[in-house]
Order: sequence, then structure tokens, then C-alpha cells
Amino acid sequence: MTLLEAGTPIRHPEAARPEVMQRRGWWLVAIGFLLPGSAQVLAGSRRLGRFGIGATLVLLVLLVLAAIGWFAARGVLLTLVANSIGLLVIEALLIGYAILWLVLGFDTLRLARLPKVGGGARAGIAVLSILLTVAPAALAGYGATLVDASRGLVSGLFDFARPAVDPIDGRYTFLLLGGDAGEDRQGLRADSMTVVTVDADSGAATMIGVPRNMRNAPFSAGSPMWGPYPNGFDCESSDCYLNGTYTYGEAHPELYPDAVANGSSPGIEATRDAVEGVTGLELQFFVLVDMHGFSDLVDALGGVELEVTNRVPIAIEGGPVEEWIEPGVQRMDGYHALWYARSRAGSSDYARMERQRQVQEAVISQFTPETLLTKYSELSSAGQDMVQTDVPQSMIGGLSQLALQTRQLPITNLELVPDSGVNTGDPDFEQIHAMVQAALAEAAALEPPTESPQP
Repeated sequence: MTLLEAGTPIRHPEAARPEVMQRRGWWLVAIGFLLPGSAQVLAGSRRLGRFGIGATLVLLVLLVLAAIGWFAARGVLLTLVANSIGLLVIEALLIGYAILWLVLGFDTLRLARLPKVGGGARAGIAVLSILLTVAPAALAGYGATLVDASRGLVSGLFDFARPAVDPIDGRYTFLLLGGDAGEDRQGLRADSMTVVTVDADSGAATMIGVPRNMRNAPFSAGSPMWGPYPNGFDCESSDCYLNGTYTYGEAHPELYPDAVANGSSPGIEATRDAVEGVTGLELQFFVLVDMHGFSDLVDALGGVELEVTNRVPIAIEGGPVEEWIEPGVQRMDGYHALWYARSRAGSSDYARMERQRQVQEAVISQFTPETLLTKYSELSSAGQDMVQTDVPQSMIGGLSQLALQTRQLPITNLELVPDSGVNTGDPDFEQIHAMVQAALAEAAALEPPTESPQP
């Protein structure tokens, strides 16, 4: 005999019959979990119940739309949500729904009228009701903390006011700078320079490694650096290595008076102008990674696994060796990974560039979903401490979608080093420009994968 057949409505049950109250309790907990608010409509405050059902339906509709957008218009979806305002809205929705779920769940437990439930079912109903109330609310709360960390990262790194820009010649081009502000350094040096250019349609990427010790970087007539160096960044000392443009720009901020207001710095802009002259490409964005803060990122990842082929000293040039990084497969913490990437003692700049690329690839490959879920807050904090960029917030979505396409294709690499025929002490920039264009043509000829991500 069912509950209704017994003539005991859910709202006005026959409380003197424990078996009826038991079935009623299980029923309320079940329907309250499957459709939050329905228990209140049937047995409690109908106004609260209707609000709960309405909120649940709105949430389900939003989830369905998000799922459709993810597969049909992923770039548009990411553009809408991957900014500080969109993330704030998501965070508020998660917090609000977590609170509503707690209110409805504990109100359902009250409506079950446990003192009227007989036998061991009383404890069972209570435990199940609390579990089905606290667990989803806790999950929503955890999601809100992840979104809050993302919002902090996006707000701290990306410029909200800067408008989106169009690709140049069908490509987006970035200058990646590895800034070394270690304890043995005064100030920050742009010791690692890589140009990344990405086809705006296919996602095919080309990475161009530019040595820090390249001389005579040319400047165009429109560059502020052309005034003091019309014949290229040329002098007798190492101050005129390519990475010296950063130091020069910082020492002469009047050359780039608007740099700081635009989310950059005079040193970064001077370096950007120099690398544009070297490669012949217009660099739309920069990303500066502080290598010293990089150690925090590696620690947040729980270390990084690297295969060391040659013994590497932990030492500054000309200084005593504190420790050796021995050959073999090793899992390094942030301190050792940083030294492995930046050590120049007993090796060339070109060997160091190769080690830096090895560390970068290892970090990317070990950014697993499990790591992101369990250590996202630490990773976000480390990212804010070590990265500076002028990429607009409005472009995060589109560039993220483009990055998914890039992962489907091999990356074309070009190192402007002596092994590639480049004389870094007396470069032939026409030759370098031709090499760059050949690398871009090679990337453009790559066939997209059979099943590429939806645009």
C-alpha cells in the first residue's frame, strides 16, 4: 500500500503511524535532492519551494547552454566567461546556489519530522539528508574558490581596459621574455627571448629563439631607440647585447613615457623594438616570466621530472659550486629546476637555452587536470607572482580556443644560433629575416588534424 493509498498526504500526514512517517521521510529526501524545492512545495513553504525549483531550472538551462557553447561556439563562450566580470558572475551564482541548497536541504530534514519516524530509519534518513545537503553545497563552494582564484589571476595579469586587436598578416605574435631577478642579480634582466607567432585560423605555431648575446639589433626610424642608436644597438661592451636593451630602456624611461600606463615598462618596450628589428616581425603582445618566481610554480606543481644529460653546477659564473645536478632522470623542486634552467657556469648560452626549453616543455606536459584540480589556488598565486603581460582580458577566450588548436599541430622551431648559421656577434639581419619567413611558411604548410576543435 503506497503512501497516498494510505490516505496520508505528504503535507498533512498521519503522524501517529511511524511506518507512514518513515516512507514520507525517505520520499521527501529523495525528491528534495532530485529537484531542490519540490519537498517544500509538497510539505513546507510553497514560496520557498517555487524559488528553489525556479533557481534549479535556471541553473540547468545555463549548464545546457554552456555545454552547447563548448561544442558549438567555444571561442564565444570563453570570451563571455574568461574575464573578471564573467568569472565574478559565475562565482556569485555558485555561492548563491550553495547557500540555497543548504537552506533547502536542512529545511527538508526539518519537514521529515524525524521524532515521528520509528526504528533505525530515523538515523538513516538523517544521515542521508545531511550527506545529500552538505556534499553538493561543498562541491559548489569549492568550485567558487577555484573561480575566485581564476578571477584573481585574470584581474592581476590581463588588462581589462585594453581593446582586442586583430591579427597581423593572419597571425598573432607574442614576445616571451624570461626575466632573471635571482638573489645574485641587481634588478631584472631579460635573459631569455622567444618569439611565438600563431596562425589565427589554423593555430599553427612557430617559436623563434633569440639569443640574449646577439649584437647590433637594428631599430626602425619610428622607434624611440633609433634616436640614440640609428645604426643598431652597437657598442664595445656586453651592455649592447640584445638583453641589454631592457636595462637601457629602464634607465631611460623618457623614451617610452606611456609604457607603464599601458601595462608594460620602458625596458620591455625597448626589448620589443629590438626583437622586432632582429626578426622583422611586429610583436603584438609580450609575456614576461620572472624565472625566480618560476620556482614557486614548480613547487606548486609538486616538482617537475627532467632527464639530465650533462652535469650542471649550481653556481654563478666565476663563483664556487654549491651543488651539482647529476645526470639521469630526476624530479626537481623549484630551487633545482630554476638553477638547471638558468645556470651558465661551465656552459654556453646556447646550452642554457636548450635547458630552458626542456624545463618549459616539462612544466607544460605535467600540467595535468589532476594537478589543476588539487593545487589550482597555489598555481594561480604562483602565476600572479611570476607573469606580467599586456594581453587584453577580452582576448582570453579567443586565444584560449586558438591554443587548443595549436596543441593539435607540431610546433615549428627556429633557433637563431650559430648551429643554424647565425653569427650572433655580427648578424646578417636580412638572412635572419629570410630564415624567419621560411619557418613561417613551413608552419603554414602544416595540415590541420582530421578532427580539430570547434571554433
